[in-house]
Amino acid sequence: MPVANLNGTEIHWRDAGSGSSAVVLLHAFPLHSGMWTRQIAALERKHRVIALDYRGLGKSGTPPEASTLDLLAGDVRALLAHLRVGRAAVAGLSMGGYLAFELYRQAPGLFRGIALCDTKAGADDEVGKANREKFARTALEKGLGWVADEMVPKLLRPGADAAVVKEVRHLILDGTPAGVAAAQRGMAKRQDSIPTLATIACPALVVVGAEDGMTPPAEARKIADGVKGAKLVTIPDAGHLANVENPAAFDAALTAFVDGLPA
Repeated sequence: MPVANLNGTEIHWRDAGSGSSAVVLLHAFPLHSGMWTRQIAALERKHRVIALDYRGLGKSGTPPEASTLDLLAGDVRALLAHLRVGRAAVAGLSMGGYLAFELYRQAPGLFRGIALCDTKAGADDEVGKANREKFARTALEKGLGWVADEMVPKLLRPGADAAVVKEVRHLILDGTPAGVAAAQRGMAKRQDSIPTLATIACPALVVVGAEDGMTPPAEARKIADGVKGAKLVTIPDAGHLANVENPAAFDAALTAFVDGLPA
């Protein structure tokens, strides 16, 4: 993975393919860019695919106390400037969806298209914020093993394949407790993106796992109803990490969307 000092930190990213059009993939919490391995393989045949690690998750630099979406969007913009990428299709899953919303508010001209996957537009209420802070403190106290124990059952559908469970655990264990805590605190501070939906003027795809218990299909429908012309695709046999549990169906939806975008 390439690395560069950007926006005041060390950013690691994956960079595959050599097409004239770029695709940026924004990962879920508490994973890293490795969750996109199958999608990179599917997309790199026609497109340049870029996927970065957030601070403290994967191999990017030490996070501040809170990895706010504003800060992480700045990291993405600094990376794309470094790579001389002026326009791209952007796909974000879960926390990556929150980041895609913030990136759109900062730089709408960047977007050839937006794919919002297994995510929601609304901000946390006070209970949600308190739960994130409790999670952050416990992660710092008990470490990544506890984080994996807590998160894997929520990220995957009931009865998930044992190999997928093992893969997701490994992706979580590649992070740091500080990165997990910072991401939780950053998500707690995120802006309500419901008003953003009506401002999205680029082509939009909304994807959700049929068995997603964290951001269920009803949340995806709210996003699709709020973005003019958005297409909604439900992925069968998949929970919150639809791209990992049913990559064939997820890749078919995402590649068809990206391949069909206007230049």
